[in-house]
Amino acid sequence: MASHPERQPTPAGADGDTAAGQFVLLGVIVGAHGIRGQLRIRSFTGEPAAIFGYGALLGKRRDTEAGRSLTLRPVGTAKGGKPKGDVVLATLDGVADRTAAEALKGLRLYISRDALPALEEDEFYHADLIGLLVDQVAGGRLGTVKAVHDFGAGDVLEVTREEGGSVFLPFTMAVVPVVDIAGGRLVADPPAALLESGAAGEEDAGGETRDDEE
Repeated sequence: MASHPERQPTPAGADGDTAAGQFVLLGVIVGAHGIRGQLRIRSFTGEPAAIFGYGALLGKRRDTEAGRSLTLRPVGTAKGGKPKGDVVLATLDGVADRTAAEALKGLRLYISRDALPALEEDEFYHADLIGLLVDQVAGGRLGTVKAVHDFGAGDVLEVTREEGGSVFLPFTMAVVPVVDIAGGRLVADPPAALLESGAAGEEDAGGETRDDEE
């Protein structure tokens, strides 16, 4: 979940899309690790390892699928220490070699929205922010929220601009004073310099985490 940093932060949450409005995306299997069936999972929870705290998850590739129940077991991290970015390692019953693990690449992991904890004031699930229209305090529409990131300095909204390209907005009350989930929009007051340097900010905000490490 996301919260304005001026409020009490919350360590765990969810990101991504919803399936039929009843499920929230917690992560996605991005590949295999090693030769014994370990899975590399990109976690969308505030703390990557928190994805293991929700019990059985629903695995599906498309929203139209019924999906299947999956219980992941943590087995450490990419380097045996801290998670590499938002990637954690897990095992799954019936997956005992690299071929079987690679076959699950792209499988999305959902949890029922009813199983998620209640939100405090000024806290929002990332899934509810994605897709919101972004209007500007000064007038006009900036774009649409594409994703929510945390590059180490708090939540950042990636906004696809109306004219093309992206801009990254710090999710603070100063920059995003209004969040209207019911109305399908938020209101932003980004500094002019931030909009002018949007392309550069996209490059600097955070590189891609490689998914090919064994």
